[in-house]
Parts: sequence; C-alpha cells; structure tokens
Amino acid sequence: MPAKSKAQQRAAGAALSAKRGETSPDALWGAAREMFDSMTEAELEDFAATPLKGLPDKLEDD
Repeated sequence: MPAKSKAQQRAAGAALSAKRGETSPDALWGAAREMFDSMTEAELEDFAATPLKGLPDKLEDD
C-alpha cells in the first residue's frame, strides 16, 4: 500500500530507520512512533518507497 501524503511517506521513512536500528526509536514521535509500534519492516518499506511526486503535503481531515 503506498503512502497517501508526503507527511505519511516521511513518517514511514523515519519509522523504518528506527526499525532497522539506524536511528533511536526514542527520537520518534507522533505518526512515526505509531507506525514503528504497529507496522512490520516490509510494510514500512512499502510506504517509504512511495514516490513523492504528485502527493499532497498532508491529508485533509474530513
């Protein structure tokens, strides 16, 4: 499943970095922390690999 916004893609990238041990999980907050806790590395890779071109900066709340 690809990311639906640039913010979501960036949060997935941060969570993936922590999941791989490249950064500390303590540095994560908000959506990145939730993704780290609830998603597998494969799921995070899928989100983080989404090209940014054409994505909105953030998703609008309904």
